[in-house]
Amino acid sequence: MYSVSVVLALLVGAGLVVQVALNMAVSRAVGSPVLAALANFLVGTALLLLYLVLSRQEWPTRAQLGTIPLWAWLGGALGAAYVATATLAGPRLGALLLVSLTVAGQMIASVIVDHYGLLGFTQQPVATSHLVGIALLTIGIFLVAR
Repeated sequence: MYSVSVVLALLVGAGLVVQVALNMAVSRAVGSPVLAALANFLVGTALLLLYLVLSRQEWPTRAQLGTIPLWAWLGGALGAAYVATATLAGPRLGALLLVSLTVAGQMIASVIVDHYGLLGFTQQPVATSHLVGIALLTIGIFLVAR
């Protein structure tokens, strides 16, 4: 199952670049990256609803929804911020620099989250190899941005 997860993560990562390009096309047509992001989420929501209906998944009860911490709902806001920002910044930065900066932000946040065991992740202390990897990625970003 681990290797399937690795392949899926790579495919989804590649899909993010395509998603930015598709959202940029919508943004150009409607004149707004925020409207493009909204269109992205409307299509995604419709497809997820269709999947849930077709797969006959049970809907959560009110009691289950009530157990979700308030901070957990911010995931949707972060997703919207990513899509809108990538749609706005993509044409200015290019796909390579946009993705490089996004990955750098993810790696820095990941090291912090893992080190302190935040947000439900298992605590994993920072290793020298993690810091070297982030340093190498940072050097790579400078090379990409040149």
